[in-house]
Amino acid sequence: MRSSKPPLAVICTALCQARSVLSSIPYSYCQSRYARTLKIRSHVARGTTFRYTHLHRTPASLSTLHQPMEAKIFRRWAGRILRLCTRRSSGAAAPGSGATIFALSSGQGRCGIAVIRTSGPSSGHALRILTAAGDLPPARHASLRLLSDPRSGEPLDRALVLWFPGPRSFTGEDCVEFHVHGGPAVVSGVLQALGSVPGLRPAEAGEFTRRAFANGKLNLTEVEGLADLIHAETEAQRRQALRQLDGELGHLCRGWAETLTKALAHVEAYIDFGEDDNLEEGVLEQADIEVRALEVALGAHLRDARRGQRLRSGAHVVVTGPPNAGKSSLVNLLSRKPVSIVSPEPGTTRDVLETPVDLAGFPVLLSDTAGLREGVGPVEQEGVRRARERLEQADLILAMLDASDLASPSSCNFLATVVASVGARSPSDSSQRLLLVLNKSDLLSPEGPGPRPDLPPHLLLSCLTGEGLDGLLEALRKELAAVCGDPSTGSPLLTRARHQHHLQGCLDALSHYKPSKDLALAAEALRVARGHLTRLTGGGGTEEILDIIFRDFCVGK
Repeated sequence: MRSSKPPLAVICTALCQARSVLSSIPYSYCQSRYARTLKIRSHVARGTTFRYTHLHRTPASLSTLHQPMEAKIFRRWAGRILRLCTRRSSGAAAPGSGATIFALSSGQGRCGIAVIRTSGPSSGHALRILTAAGDLPPARHASLRLLSDPRSGEPLDRALVLWFPGPRSFTGEDCVEFHVHGGPAVVSGVLQALGSVPGLRPAEAGEFTRRAFANGKLNLTEVEGLADLIHAETEAQRRQALRQLDGELGHLCRGWAETLTKALAHVEAYIDFGEDDNLEEGVLEQADIEVRALEVALGAHLRDARRGQRLRSGAHVVVTGPPNAGKSSLVNLLSRKPVSIVSPEPGTTRDVLETPVDLAGFPVLLSDTAGLREGVGPVEQEGVRRARERLEQADLILAMLDASDLASPSSCNFLATVVASVGARSPSDSSQRLLLVLNKSDLLSPEGPGPRPDLPPHLLLSCLTGEGLDGLLEALRKELAAVCGDPSTGSPLLTRARHQHHLQGCLDALSHYKPSKDLALAAEALRVARGHLTRLTGGGGTEEILDIIFRDFCVGK
């Protein structure tokens, strides 16, 4: 069966004919599409070097290609450049660029003011039709207009309208915002009126933000920051989302990518021109220094990767202790609602009860667990097993003891098995942290708990009177800042598994950077590493990844 691949001679001839087209393409565009302008550069795959000088060969000279590996590499890069030429020469538009979209951007339900927005080339036309005005209002100024149904001429609402001509808009396209009264009938009427205008259609989830990304208004990390800001429920989440939306993570990754680009340029220049003695001395040594420094920076960020993900999704805090220590009372106190049943009878809590709470501005999944003890019935024993399972998964353990009963066997056993074992671990062994809380301080004498020289650092609390709660909340704030990271200071946090994946891929690729052994393979390692950083901020991302990110947005965003 004959191969469907075009012969090398055909590809080479087509590329030579396309030189004038390729030379007009900006370098930045070629770079993002895995191509380059026709400079003499190297491209490496599986240890074999292919040079663009092959493009200057005639079909008859192709017999000098080292078959089959060099021919395979030649086809691969040639195919990419030809596809690039086809896209550029055909003038194909970006997906959805001809459509104008509209949606309700504010929340559903009754409200004082609802915001309906449009984006696309027909936005100005839609504004003229709904306001029956010949001229558009001044750009970026609120104007009071009467909105009417274009089909019947019936008045819909008196609203504020704002006109944002592209590219100075959120999406980079012509945009309009209608600030209407928030009654369901008004909102429905305006949406139906927009739907009747030719060239307009309802927006899909996240389509406004996706157009902003496609038009270069936001990179992918900024898009994720915007999504996190919309879903932020705590003060720490809001601060972190704003930092990411402001582009801090994107700027950091672009700086790293520029470092790799510079190093790659030096290595490839040495491959192409090193034998001519036209390069400055120390080019490779300087590239090696910069790459090794970048490896250190990447390693430091990856060690902190779990902190950012905890800040976005919530840290897991488990309340544990012997039966009747006041665990359920503490959970109710911290969550400010009756989550758990409280009873003086030991063993009341049989299963793990979880509730999301805002603790000192940090998102937390708070777990109430069964009291740890042996020799009980099968149902409670299953609860104890689940409690121990949750302890292994906890980011922060709130260990509770009855301050008036520290000498009991259950308290001593808990101190020896749980508190001592977690406290004995070094920070490098585990990120798990523990706070020891002595409850029922209202039952103690004024001198405090009895002398216990082996008692670790602890906090006194009375869930009944609330005494000591402020001290506990402050201690929790410090512990959670260590677990989740402080979003107000330091380097940008990695809030998604996608960030960690690409940084780890970049670091893994740099581990193969060994210019002293093989410059061609070293150049390919730099290219792969740079590709991971580019994809982190949105360059070269596949449609499937973009779909996953944008589907988390509401329809009007």
